[in-house]
Parts: sequence; structure tokens; C-alpha cells
Amino acid sequence: MIISQQKPLKDLLSSLKEYNKIFLVGCGECATACKSGGQPEIAKMQRELEAAGKVITGSCIPSAPCVAAKLKTELAKNIKALAQSEVVLILACGLGVASFKDNQRLNLAVLPACDTLFGAVMDAQGNFFEKCSMCAECVLDETAGICPITLCPKSLLNGPCGGVNQGKCEVDNQQDCAWVLIYRELEKNKKLESLRVIRKPKDFKKSGKPHQLIMCK
Repeated sequence: MIISQQKPLKDLLSSLKEYNKIFLVGCGECATACKSGGQPEIAKMQRELEAAGKVITGSCIPSAPCVAAKLKTELAKNIKALAQSEVVLILACGLGVASFKDNQRLNLAVLPACDTLFGAVMDAQGNFFEKCSMCAECVLDETAGICPITLCPKSLLNGPCGGVNQGKCEVDNQQDCAWVLIYRELEKNKKLESLRVIRKPKDFKKSGKPHQLIMCK
């Protein structure tokens, strides 16, 4: 799940200063879950922009705006409102913004209403936690499913630094040291011997951007 948060209204009004007729696009998945681009947020955004003198021509919430087929279905349903618009404001992560830009046919300006923060897992209480850095060289098989690249501020691959204190990280003493967590998990599963293996530096060329995965030619 991609976590995003709305930009301050004053920043949005600044980016929208050249435009009056605005179409709003939300997200039925990630942005709905983290309350940055679901139905309540779309409605609130419309009220705030109208109070600032803007005209909202329409809105839609594709189930997944980052998926071209789902986005295009919603755009087709709203083509008349879009044709009357000057700009589209996307209440979703940066992927939603890029997807709209790539799939629209009206050459409308496209602006983000949100800042994209991180990829996360959601717990049973609805809280979000970053667990993976998408680094292209996964080591979870060696670290008991706990990612040191993400959970260690220094992204250490071969054990804790000298600053660990009573199981806590020296960067944030409220945060458990990732390598202490890894040690305890490996100990529980009787796999401490794996800590003797020296891991080579990561090949950061594999995480060079932009990535692509071509499924059809």
C-alpha cells in the first residue's frame, strides 16, 4: 500500500492560482485507506476549493487510478465534465498523477493534491508501517523476515552498529534496533548460525530509477 498525505490547502491554492475550473480525482484503494483521497476527502476538498472561489466541474474515484484500464473507465464516464475543466487535481499518490497524465486525451494540466510518503503494511487497527524499501535485492530470507535496509536508519547488512543501547537504536531511542529484533527472531527459530555469513554490499544499480517491467510486446 502506498501512503500519501494531502498537501496544505494554501499550497494547493498557490499551485491552482492560474486555474478556475477543476476536476477532482481520488483513489479507491490506498488513498482511501490512508484518508488522503477517498470520498470524504474529495467532498471536503470540493467545499474548500469552492469556498476559495474555484469551480469544481466534477469528480471521480477510480478503484485504482494507477491501473490504466480502471482509470480510463472512469475518465470515459466523466468526459463531458473533464472537457469543461482546465486542470485535474489528483488526490492520490504520485503514481495516480503519472497514470492520469499518461492516459488522458484532453491535454489538461494535472496537479498533485498529495505528497507520497512510503509503501506500508496495515495492521489490524488500521495503522501503517513502512516495512520494505523496494531495494531490488531482498534479504528477508536471511534476516527472519525483518528488513534491515528499512528498519535500521543506517541500513546495515551485517549486524548492529556500536550505538545500540539496551536493544534500542541510537538514532531513535524509542525504536527497537532492527538487528536485535533479527537476532531474537533467528534465536527463536534456532538459526543464529546464519549470522556468521558476511553479506556483500548491495548492488544499488539494481534499484536505479526509473524501473520498468515489460509484460507485453
